[in-house]
Amino acid sequence: MSTSDGKFWFLAQLKPNSHRIAERHLKRQSFEYFMPQLLVTTRVRGQFKKQHRPLFPGYLFVRFDPTQGHWRSVNSTQGVTRLVQSGSIPQTVPDAFMADLTARCDAEGVLVRDDALKHGDVVMLTQGPFADLVARVTSLTDEERVWVLLDILGRETKVAVARGSLRAL
Repeated sequence: MSTSDGKFWFLAQLKPNSHRIAERHLKRQSFEYFMPQLLVTTRVRGQFKKQHRPLFPGYLFVRFDPTQGHWRSVNSTQGVTRLVQSGSIPQTVPDAFMADLTARCDAEGVLVRDDALKHGDVVMLTQGPFADLVARVTSLTDEERVWVLLDILGRETKVAVARGSLRAL
């Protein structure tokens, strides 16, 4: 978001698995940055654990005043590959996009789900082998799984799917 101080948001491409390094070095250089994250459940050695993962892997938002010459140091920051540019000019991220994105995240930058599903809701699957099929929610679990009833070949079949792969209709 631009403000009276002339700062805008830009997108920086990161080196693989270097978002923590980039954050540390951008902070040291007094750049404002934002990396939205998701809270995902993963299986580690047979146990389910919740972990933070970047919403946009390989990218980080950086805020600065482009009229100042020191923005070029972002390109040489450890962990950063380069700013996303058009020619030699870094491209700004639209204010409306950043306002919406930051509003949907909590204080730590973790995306807060606004899809309050409940028993009986009609949903569409957005990923996997059943993508674009319509289903009805039968139950919800704490492990980010949702049980839905799918109509497959004329029979209702109960299937567990990830909450993130559903869209309410």
